Amino acid sequence: MRAFEKVYSINKRMTRPICNACEHFPSAINYKRNGKTYFRTRCAVCINKGKTQKIPVARWRLAGYLKKKSCDLCGFKSKHGSQIRVYHIDGNLNNNDTLNLRSVCLNCTAIIQRQETGWLPGDFEPDR
Repeated sequence: MRAFEKVYSINKRMTRPICNACEHFPSAINYKRNGKTYFRTRCAVCINKGKTQKIPVARWRLAGYLKKKSCDLCGFKSKHGSQIRVYHIDGNLNNNDTLNLRSVCLNCTAIIQRQETGWLPGDFEPDR
């Protein structure tokens, strides 16, 4: 069990992780092997109702960055949001500083990944 998961204590000997879909009930038991209990990610209620897990929110979105509709590198204007990706300049996905994030089209993403140099953090002015 991971340290950051919420747990539900049934008794002093057994704790269950909380359901990822409803975040209310304890997760269902999947199986037991060699004295260790393995749990599912959802509770029995959510499994029976067909509820799926909540879609995680990207860390750059939680940091307040909004993906643009045009590429910062080539100026391509997208018709759909899936044509633009958020690119981390330093390659660290945990660094969500607005100076480290750029909106880049899929074609430029492929070019950047194959280049040896890429962007440097000082190449652009911050958006206002």
